[in-house]
Amino acid sequence: MSFLFGGGKSVEGSVDPAKIEMAVAELDMITDVFNRLVNSCHTKCISSTPNNHRYVEGDLLKGESVCIDRCTAKFFEVNKKVGERMSAMGSAAQATGSFGR
Repeated sequence: MSFLFGGGKSVEGSVDPAKIEMAVAELDMITDVFNRLVNSCHTKCISSTPNNHRYVEGDLLKGESVCIDRCTAKFFEVNKKVGERMSAMGSAAQATGSFGR
């Protein structure tokens, strides 16, 4: 089911620009999260020589693999908690009418 084209209905030439803009914004956000995750965990976990990104091995070492798993789990857990906190703050601000002041 596509939310871009009216939920799967066949309507020629009727694409909602607002929905496309929302989809592009969501894609940009997901891409940003992915890039931050990769940069953060790669820097922390992958062994390479400083200033020369040559890798010691062709495959991940066991320690690197475990580090990547833990780093990824921590990254998403923090992301989830921040999202929940911001949502709660937004809801509280909206309830008190002080949002955006």
